[in-house]
Amino acid sequence: MPIQLLPEVLVNQIAAGEVVERPASVVKELVENALDAGARRIEVELEEGGARLVRIRDDGSGIAPDELRLAVSRHATSKIASLDDLEAVATLGFRGEALPSIASVSRFSLTSRTADAAHGHRLEVEGGRVGQPVPHPHPIGSTVEVRDLFANLPARRRFLKAERTELGHIEDWLRQLALARPEIELRLLHNGRLLRQYRPVSAEPERRLAEVLGPEFPAQALRIEQAAAGLRLHGWIGLPGAARSSSDQQFFYVNGRAVRDRVVAHAVRQAYADVLYHGRHPAFVLFLELDPRRVDVNVHPAKHEVRFRDARLVHDFMFRSLHEALAGTRAGASAALDQGLDPGLAGPTALPSGPAAGWPGEPARLGLPLAEAVAGYRALYGAASSASPLSTRLASPSPSPADADAVPPLGFALAQLHGVYVLAQNAQGLVLVDMHAAHERITYERMKAAHAAQDLRVQPLLVPLALAVSEREADTAEQHAGLLAALGFDLRRSGPQSLSLRSVPALLADLDPRPLLLDALAELSEHGRTRKVEEAVHALMAGWACRASVRAHRRLSPPEMDALLREMEATERSGQCNHGRPTCVQLSLAELDRLFLRGR
Repeated sequence: MPIQLLPEVLVNQIAAGEVVERPASVVKELVENALDAGARRIEVELEEGGARLVRIRDDGSGIAPDELRLAVSRHATSKIASLDDLEAVATLGFRGEALPSIASVSRFSLTSRTADAAHGHRLEVEGGRVGQPVPHPHPIGSTVEVRDLFANLPARRRFLKAERTELGHIEDWLRQLALARPEIELRLLHNGRLLRQYRPVSAEPERRLAEVLGPEFPAQALRIEQAAAGLRLHGWIGLPGAARSSSDQQFFYVNGRAVRDRVVAHAVRQAYADVLYHGRHPAFVLFLELDPRRVDVNVHPAKHEVRFRDARLVHDFMFRSLHEALAGTRAGASAALDQGLDPGLAGPTALPSGPAAGWPGEPARLGLPLAEAVAGYRALYGAASSASPLSTRLASPSPSPADADAVPPLGFALAQLHGVYVLAQNAQGLVLVDMHAAHERITYERMKAAHAAQDLRVQPLLVPLALAVSEREADTAEQHAGLLAALGFDLRRSGPQSLSLRSVPALLADLDPRPLLLDALAELSEHGRTRKVEEAVHALMAGWACRASVRAHRRLSPPEMDALLREMEATERSGQCNHGRPTCVQLSLAELDRLFLRGR
């Protein structure tokens, strides 16, 4: 077959294969156009899940009648005019492919009116033939109708799913948009029935959050607001205890555009690694803002993905922001804030090694001085120690406070249940504490602090260990040799596909270094950073902390239980144990009243 130019209709249909996957794709493209036109109210009307009809009405700026035909031409757009514009795209759409692509696979009409026009004009496209604009009554704004999607492409139409499934995809996308644009009113109608109406709540974004994700989400989420190096991150992250069985409540936006990004996903996973129960997924709604020139949005036909100019900086900024926020999730901290108390009383940043002043007459802290907390593994660093490893001795308690009004966040102990749970009373009601899980987190955090304060000790290998790797892994090891050395690994390239390991971190000397190094090299190759070694050290210490902590069925006196509560309030991430299980549960007086049907 000789080389020839494709007909314009066929070119548009091929482009539609990239842009228009299903009715939800049509809704996305048309609603984004409405937002770019400054719309504040958008209505989406559907029939048969969008397969029979998609109608989008907006109150945006509209399209002039002499530009209507141009609007359905390929690569015609009002959003960019030069390469500089493309490199700093601030609009949701910019390719100029959506309208002609949609029109090529449907019966299409566009009606629009600008503010300076006396009436609107309507343009119809059918079978690839573009008509002439004709006068038509219409308010300021635009209405786009897409009827019988893929009617001229039966093979594509057969790939559409059931009506309920296609409608579900549209609802999911509108939910995603509603979170990003709380100032916009969105209405969704299906087969003549109103399904969703998101009213504008620009001054109270938490209301939109509760409307879209349910009232439980804002009640169990932390507000994030961080800025550094020209990056701004804001939004909400779910508390570890509110993690879900699926990732259905994970929303991430770059300059208002909803995207999926591996760099961001990796940073979030690492930030939650120390507090999340196995198999659970954190919930979050996060917005990243940066100079449009620092992000490329032109890497995916449907604009689902972006590419950051400095992915490593974005990764580190997000990880640090989320990690620090989660570190502050001390047990009882929110209760302290609810009471209007100084949040600092929920726990100092430093981890003191002995009794500390705090609440009037506060009992001494439960737990170990730092020197004893590291006795079990100090020998691995080359320091002699005669202390018994990881003793679980309790500090001597002091009397309870005389001032009954000064109630700490977790309150004061009432009793111990079956030698497993501590029952305490605070200002809100009843607190239940799993004493082993709580002490496990306290011991673990003390170990991490002590480890971070030590000089890195390495263990030279008597015989260098030969590692067979891929050429890419060998290149990565050579490129990041300095970083690996800082982590305790003396790793040298010995051939195109081989490495020679001469030393390891002393703390990991008893572990097989091969899988850890391969994982670290993979992470270095993709992200330029690795926390695999730190994670391995933490996993080792988490096991020690579990074995060293106060066991179930051990009887504690009331002052000893109070000491445990005060330690929880002073310890980072104390709301979860090392395995991500909750350490305490709050039951309010209202919840207790409901259990006993009081007031009914």
